[in-house]
Amino acid sequence: MNEREQDARRASVALSAATAGAGVAAKSFRTDLEIERKDGKTDVVTQVDRDAQQRVIEVLEGEFPTDPVVGEEEDALKAVPEDGPAWIVDPIDGTNNYVNENRAFATAVAAVRDGEPVGAAVVCPALSDTYRSGPNEAARNDGPLSVSDVSDPEAATVCPTFWWDYDQRDQYAAATRAIVERFGDMRRFGCAQLELAMVAAGTLEGTMTNLQANSWDTVAGVHLIREAGGTVTDLEGNRWRHDSQGLVASNGGIHDELRAAALEIDGVTT
Repeated sequence: MNEREQDARRASVALSAATAGAGVAAKSFRTDLEIERKDGKTDVVTQVDRDAQQRVIEVLEGEFPTDPVVGEEEDALKAVPEDGPAWIVDPIDGTNNYVNENRAFATAVAAVRDGEPVGAAVVCPALSDTYRSGPNEAARNDGPLSVSDVSDPEAATVCPTFWWDYDQRDQYAAATRAIVERFGDMRRFGCAQLELAMVAAGTLEGTMTNLQANSWDTVAGVHLIREAGGTVTDLEGNRWRHDSQGLVASNGGIHDELRAAALEIDGVTT
């Protein structure tokens, strides 16, 4: 099996694993949940997060028993290996939405090789949407994914992704101001992987942050965007990696304007 065939197989397994984990999440959605808090009042976790991650890992280990797994919950690795194959898992991205019975949540799985994504799946069971990507292909459900062709910032809709903590609300305000002054409209969904998938699908023109993101919140969606024809960089305009500072993801047509907006969060003007 050559490298491309191996990547295609891993993309297929990512889809199977994400679908299995999303099934666990869907089964308990809008039921009575015991909610725990991590570091803040909106940083929540449930037993369903752990169960969904365990189900994802079971599928991955059934196909690739020696591959390391990076995941948000429990004892999974927290850093992406720079060499060899690995998996990155977010069992429920958007847990705050999930516990508040909001449909905007997803199970995300990415396959990486030497730190670079080669396949991904983002499954949103309550929205009946499954996004997947592999070597030179990306799809939502049964149709191909493609970023939008909007190049006029005043016609673009942009999302500030991630959540700025209470001691960073000046940055939150700066991000919002930079978007509403430069672009046609703004959205925020509270689920980073869904937001990235929406850029890949052309539902949004872009999403951005100045923060360093967790790999489980981003890598799968970044792969979707790239395979759908979009652009993802760091704040300096370099190709985005899982350890980059900031994330600027767009359809390509508004990328320079979006990066300029992201730089304004830290008071950098262009």
